Amino acid sequence: MTIRTAVIGLGIMGRRMAENMVLHPDFTVTTMWDPDPAACAAAQEVAPSATVSATASEAMADVDLVYLACPPVPRKAYALEAAAAGKAIFLEKPLGVDIAESRALVAELQAAGVPAAVNFTQAAGAALTDLTRSIKEGALGDLCGIDIIVTYPAWPRAWQVDADWLRFAAEGGMTREVISHFLFLSERVLGPLTLQWAHAEYPDDKLCETHVAARLVNAEGLPVSILGSIGGAQPDRQEVTVKGAKASRRISEFSIDTVSTGEAFAPTNSSPTDTRATSLKAQLDDMALLMHGGPSRLATPEEALRVQELIEGILANRGAQS
Repeated sequence: MTIRTAVIGLGIMGRRMAENMVLHPDFTVTTMWDPDPAACAAAQEVAPSATVSATASEAMADVDLVYLACPPVPRKAYALEAAAAGKAIFLEKPLGVDIAESRALVAELQAAGVPAAVNFTQAAGAALTDLTRSIKEGALGDLCGIDIIVTYPAWPRAWQVDADWLRFAAEGGMTREVISHFLFLSERVLGPLTLQWAHAEYPDDKLCETHVAARLVNAEGLPVSILGSIGGAQPDRQEVTVKGAKASRRISEFSIDTVSTGEAFAPTNSSPTDTRATSLKAQLDDMALLMHGGPSRLATPEEALRVQELIEGILANRGAQS
């Protein structure tokens, strides 16, 4: 039998996931909910057999899995309601914006014992899987650190403008939405990180950051350097470079995997043009494994909490040297 799923939050991420669940043999989008009727209508087009429920609670009542794509602040209440009813939970990132609330959420999910994962989209993807294997095989040599670069002409990006909350510092911004993905990858590669210093700039006391820089290190002192900026006529740039003494790997646009031994970066042999749909399918493949008690590469709530603590530290200009 397929995994009956409720999708809560029908913005662009909720609709993308619903569309990919419809295509996946292990999932059925049973119910959906969003407070915006227009979002519900758009989601109905990609998941026409799903029922649009009157409330989130009604949508979550008779399913196996609850996928939460709503903004960060309301996620905790929905996640705990679902967990109390014995439902598995798949959360969008960030886990939250309040550290104490997220720590309590993780503890309560652990106590509930339900399958739970957070959607850092590279977790089960070919690029991170092959990168991890290459590091273990010694293809990169001794690791030297990681560089993260994220630049955009404007924020939110054109396809995100309907999610107005993304432009405000309270819940949005590129650091939470994008850099968090690459910090998750960095901790998978280097282990737990410590924030040494950070600098984030804001246009006022309400809008999200426009520039950010930070340095983190792992237990061996290997650095992770972050640069993010908004503005200027340019294409989106989203890349993480894992640097090794023998070779370095750069993952651009979340899944374009390239390698350099000193010359220009060139495509690897492992799915260099991996699409968003392929990445989402890989995430859903591992969610199905998790639901059935199998091994999963998906981010755990505990990993997501660690990333959130680092992200909120960066946004607050904190660090070990501050």
